[in-house]
Amino acid sequence: MKKIFTSLCVVTALVFIMTAQESDTTYSAGLYVPEDRIRTGEEGFAAEEFRRGVQAFYKGAYNDSIVAFEKALSLLPDDNLILEWLGKAYYKAGLEGAALSYWNIASENGYGDLLLQNKIEVVRERRVTGDTPDKMSRLSEAGSFSGYRNENFIFSGPVSVLPNNDGTCWVTAYNTNEILLINVNGRIVERLNGPINGFDRPLDIIRLSDDNLLVSESAGDRLSLLKSNGTFIKYIGSKGRDIGNLVGPQYLAVDSLDRIYVTDYGNRRVDVFDKEGNGLYFFGGKQPEFDGLKGPTGIAVIDESVFVADDDKGCIYEFDRSGNYIRELVEEKTFKKPEALKFWNGSLVICDQNKIMTVDTETGAVFENASTGNAPSRVTSAAADANNNLLATDFTSNEVYVMSKTQELVGGLFVQIEEIDATNFPNVKVEVKVENRHRQPVVGLQEENFFFTENHRPVNQLKYIGSVANNEYCDITLVIDRSYTCQNYKNEIETAVTEIVESMNGKGTLRIISAGEIPFSEYVGKPDMLGQFNLDALKNLPSENVSVDLALRLASNDLIGAAKKRSIIFISDGNTSYTGFEKYNLAEMAAYMNNNSIGFSFVQVSQEAVSTEYDYLINNTSGDLYYVFRPEGLTGIVKDVINTPQGIYQLSYVSILPTNFGEKFLPLETEVYLMNRSGRDESGYFAPLE
Repeated sequence: MKKIFTSLCVVTALVFIMTAQESDTTYSAGLYVPEDRIRTGEEGFAAEEFRRGVQAFYKGAYNDSIVAFEKALSLLPDDNLILEWLGKAYYKAGLEGAALSYWNIASENGYGDLLLQNKIEVVRERRVTGDTPDKMSRLSEAGSFSGYRNENFIFSGPVSVLPNNDGTCWVTAYNTNEILLINVNGRIVERLNGPINGFDRPLDIIRLSDDNLLVSESAGDRLSLLKSNGTFIKYIGSKGRDIGNLVGPQYLAVDSLDRIYVTDYGNRRVDVFDKEGNGLYFFGGKQPEFDGLKGPTGIAVIDESVFVADDDKGCIYEFDRSGNYIRELVEEKTFKKPEALKFWNGSLVICDQNKIMTVDTETGAVFENASTGNAPSRVTSAAADANNNLLATDFTSNEVYVMSKTQELVGGLFVQIEEIDATNFPNVKVEVKVENRHRQPVVGLQEENFFFTENHRPVNQLKYIGSVANNEYCDITLVIDRSYTCQNYKNEIETAVTEIVESMNGKGTLRIISAGEIPFSEYVGKPDMLGQFNLDALKNLPSENVSVDLALRLASNDLIGAAKKRSIIFISDGNTSYTGFEKYNLAEMAAYMNNNSIGFSFVQVSQEAVSTEYDYLINNTSGDLYYVFRPEGLTGIVKDVINTPQGIYQLSYVSILPTNFGEKFLPLETEVYLMNRSGRDESGYFAPLE
């Protein structure tokens, strides 16, 4: 992998250098003129406005940057570089239609080549089709992590995979009695061998609500409880046939009450433990209209249902959480040797020898997503990772496959240089955002995945600073609906605010905005400094017409310069007035939040369905819908915001470009590689004036 990446970098660098030799100073028609010609007055004024626009853009002041770029464009109407940057500013401001119009003009002028054309295509496709991927789609192999290296074993017998939010994944290696932590490039970051006596045929691994890990040991007839970093805590269960006993435990699942479900192959049943590891009951024996489990393997808990795969019968059964038989979801002999069951995109993912399939939990319809071909194969587990791929373990071929949607492999990565900080020039810091075509972030990248050039020449001393995915705190803006109808839910709103604020644990910045006819900022500060929240203390009075769009726009403006993990949480009864989105339409609001990595969640204080406007924002941004009195409470919202994938990376390098006393525009390019996918972006910056 490293050799391939190095070769690609060398080829790319040669292409960049050849391009630079052909045209080293022609980034734009009027801003940068040949050395043998004196700049006109219009060009000089345009260059000044362009510089102001670039600086405002990197500060997040997109309205100011738009004004500056439009002034520059009025002086140089045909300058393609100004057109491109004006489109970038409109894109970040959420006005994607205006952005596309300016990019199209530049592209029609012959500027930007395939890079600009691809950007136009991706943004246009997002606006037309939305960001929700189709779960019934074919998957292709994007790459694999092999257990062999230079004809030597590095691990053997992968059975189960557990993806992490940072792009890494845990893999149980059955034959070598270890658990591996593997990054997105297939490198083993850590090996766990268990306590002093080691693991005894580790088979499945899951994550509990407290972030601890649970491992089933098939030959050890027990479960191992580990901390999130892999440190051993204790054993759960022991060999036997009574409650709390196991014989050959297979796959694991956990429900909303933290009860642990284990398929017990030796006892032909499902064992249930509480969150402390105490045995509660078991089920799966013979019942009226059910002959009992014969070979229980995969298991998944969804809401009130427990789904169990049976490799002897080749089917999937459904039980309630008490173990009462409900139905045969998928009829017998549908599968040959079904293994793990995982929940993905509203369906069950099941592995069956050389196939990966999804099963509709309502109808039992089966769809084949991928096949490993006719070579000897035994796919045992498949789970969705943070990058919206499926990671699948193949026990026979000793590999972990990375399966992606075919259109994602063809489309490549969508890369954006978000920010360039040249305050300490020649030391330059860069922030890069990496997504797929459906606006889903790509996490887990390392320095080896990035290649930077300045004016098409490789940069010096490139260093990887870190990923936003590793941040453990977030900034939250609570937007409280001040409509008359919401006044009937005073206690519910106060409960929601109190629980969310407490769950921030004093970290990050809390903002509260009251959404009335005109939005008003009520509080900005540390969460633990808010004190006892009282709805009647808000300065914004209740109103019949609530300008939701203005409130969300204000909230988004405040979060642009906030922590990289950030979200708006809207608290309302779910109703909206006809003036709710009068100034900004829904598509513009969703684009503004998405293009600036701002999440949107909704806390419903009534038991009614939310309006279509709110439903659109929830489904087209990162975030979710929560009911104020849900059984687990609202304390998990902040954790969900922190765990939301963010494909934002920070790197630094040392520039060698001449700055002309800070007046010269310094171009910067980056390419990002991940397995057989790549993406590219071009931008630029100004050094400080001298």
